[in-house]
Amino acid sequence: MKKFLLLVLATGIAAPLVLTDAAVAGPVYVASQNEGVAVSGFDVVSYFRGDGAPVMGSAAFTVRHDGADYHFASAENAAAFKADPTAFAPQYGGHCSWAMARGYLAPGDPTQYRVVDGKLYLNFDAEVRATWLKDIAGYIKQGDVNWPTFPDDAKFGG
Repeated sequence: MKKFLLLVLATGIAAPLVLTDAAVAGPVYVASQNEGVAVSGFDVVSYFRGDGAPVMGSAAFTVRHDGADYHFASAENAAAFKADPTAFAPQYGGHCSWAMARGYLAPGDPTQYRVVDGKLYLNFDAEVRATWLKDIAGYIKQGDVNWPTFPDDAKFGG
């Protein structure tokens, strides 16, 4: 089991994050109140279509991918995701992009996002997102290095 790690958020509040070898559904972040539902139920295709604003999905249009259920606002969006999930799924399994760059797992907030080079990145909150926006390329580069080092069943505690 890996050591317990602490992530001090930009707000100055310490939030304990645990990296364990305990098995979960997969590398996709799912909020405990929506167990098994990725991106808190938001339609990931909506980030790339229309005005790019995230839209809440519906359980009526569900696609299972990497051990998590993705909800969509329409059958058309569900079909687009099913045809090419890697084109729409958030980077780092929906975990916070800034935290990943720092070597930690933290939940990603689907309302604190940015699409960069056709890829969806989520951040923990508005303050963390503001920090991440100061060096997007640098944080993505380091996040891409760190992400493969986490086991597929990695989970933060809490």
